[in-house]
Order: sequence, then structure tokens, then C-alpha cells
Amino acid sequence: MSTEVVADVVVRPIRDSDVEALGRVHATCWHETYDHLISAAAFEHLSPRRMAELWNHYAERGEEYSQFAALVDGEIVGFVGSGPARDDNPPRDRELYFIYLLDAYHGTGIGQKLFDAAVGTEPVYLWVASDNPRAHRFYARNGFIADGADQRVPFLGEEIHEVRLVR
Repeated sequence: MSTEVVADVVVRPIRDSDVEALGRVHATCWHETYDHLISAAAFEHLSPRRMAELWNHYAERGEEYSQFAALVDGEIVGFVGSGPARDDNPPRDRELYFIYLLDAYHGTGIGQKLFDAAVGTEPVYLWVASDNPRAHRFYARNGFIADGADQRVPFLGEEIHEVRLVR
């Protein structure tokens, strides 16, 4: 990918009609992001269709949620979502829930455009897999630091270790 892609990207709010495409991209991104952390057996039950069903729920969220898709040549290549903090004692009022971008578009600036659309410069926190160096570098560039909190979360029948980052 070249920097030309950044100029051609459209970042817009997620629409109900996006759920199937989001399901496909979400499933692919999970494979690309977590294959080294989760067994192949755990991924056997992950399908774009099941992820699209999840997106049916996400698409119905209210105005306090910010959810955007990035499109290149009319095709969704990434997505982001933020909203009210979900932790019992959150370090910030807002949380970045997820940001995923197909590997082929890493390093193009699209991830930054998604991030900026969902949270801008506001104070926010997030949870990220502890063994995800690329994501950690991205968040560090955006002013995040670890606050010492960590957790093990269920993921496709297994667990992932996450750390909390705050800005």
C-alpha cells in the first residue's frame, strides 16, 4: 500500500447495511491479529456470518457510541468503535472498544484516520493484548501509557492477556 491510499480512503459512520462486510473484515482482522495468541482450533468456529450477527447488535447502539468504517474503493478495510466506559472503576469516562484494520492497509495512515474519527483528542482508555507490539506502538504515538491494570479475557473459548492503556 502507498500513501495514495490515505487520500482515497473514506471514513464514515457505520450503517446497518455494512454488517455483512464488517463481519468479513472483522473475522479476517481477528485472524491477522490473534493467530499467534489463539489456537487454530479456537478459530474454527469463527465465521464472517457469525461476526455479521455480532455487528447487527453493534449497529443498533445509541448516539453515545462512535462507530466508523474506513472504505477504500468502496470496500470496508477497517473499523473502530468507542463509547461509555465499561469498567467498574474506569480511569476515563470513554473507552476505545476496538480498532481493526486489514493487514494490507497497515502503515497507510488509515488506522490513524479511524482513531481520530472515534476519539479525536479526548481522554480515553482501552484494553489491548499484551503481546501486540504493533498496536502498542500505535497507541504510544497517540499518547497512551500503561496504567498497570491487566486482565485475562475470554476469547473464542480461550484467554488473552490484556493491559490497560490510558490517555
